[in-house]
Amino acid sequence: MRLLVIGGTVFLGQAFVREAAARGWEVTTFNRGESGVDEPGVTVVRGDRERPEDLAGLAAHGPWDAVVDVCGYTPRVVGASVAALAGSADSYLYISSINAYPGFPAVPVDETSPRHECAPDAGTEDGDYGTLKVGCERAVTEGFPGRALVIQPGLIMGPGDRARRLAWWLERAARGGRMLAPGSPDRVMQLIDSRDIAAFGLDRIVAGDAGTYLTGGPGPNTTWGEYLGTCVEATGGKATLEWVDDDRFLLDQKVDPWMELPLWSPLSEDFAAVWQHSSAKAVAAGLRCRPVTESIRDTAEWLFAPGGLEEANAPHHAPSEGRGLAPDKEQAILAAWAARPTPDRPHA
Repeated sequence: MRLLVIGGTVFLGQAFVREAAARGWEVTTFNRGESGVDEPGVTVVRGDRERPEDLAGLAAHGPWDAVVDVCGYTPRVVGASVAALAGSADSYLYISSINAYPGFPAVPVDETSPRHECAPDAGTEDGDYGTLKVGCERAVTEGFPGRALVIQPGLIMGPGDRARRLAWWLERAARGGRMLAPGSPDRVMQLIDSRDIAAFGLDRIVAGDAGTYLTGGPGPNTTWGEYLGTCVEATGGKATLEWVDDDRFLLDQKVDPWMELPLWSPLSEDFAAVWQHSSAKAVAAGLRCRPVTESIRDTAEWLFAPGGLEEANAPHHAPSEGRGLAPDKEQAILAAWAARPTPDRPHA
């Protein structure tokens, strides 16, 4: 199999490249050479997907059995890539997002749920992230009719992630001491490893499949207790989890959900179904997910290896600056939690 990956040097794109290479596929990557390091053994084509002459030069390197596009965020830009490659590839796999569904995370979603409205030639000014992802999906499905695969990941984890969700918790656990754990330890979560998405996507290419798959993990597959407990265990057991199981208390302490405590969201209408999306269609088609504990341990091994922290803190397409609770704020919240009035201590 001959595979073209647009991107291919960071996180999910890197996972596709490594999985394809492990299968013995002939892999070409197309990127500007600015975001990461090229994988050994791949054919590298340098270029900018926003330059027509670069896309024309890329097409001349074909043909390919499939294109995997992991870094398309603007429909107009994705559409130009699709037009340039329509005669050079048999199929096109586009990585979209669960944010294509306006109901998420307030209500459960699957592939039949209403999506945002967005034109396939929309520009950056025409919508937010989730809206534009739908326009990109349309650009691909219209440009590769009957030959397009759309994968909509939920919350992705695994080695190489620059979004600083799991990486922040691992760094926090590695510092040790009293560590704020938000919510209840038995609150469920739903996560998926980038490597499992890559394996599923390549399997679908081999099968000659087309269509849309939401890949958010096979239903709730861990809990906050297991997730944070594994973070502590994977970093030497230096931290002690202190559970603050009152969402209202954390909000009153001005904790920013999702950003200051990554992946934490209060039990409210806005976040009611954040861990309830369905990947049943993908699972029926062969999606298999490794245990979340394995992903956490592998991510810790990558993060604390030479160069890992630098890679984790490199620029990312989504905002990650400022993610994570400041140490002094964390300890102030824990002190306030310990001093709060309780039924057996009403005047504390």
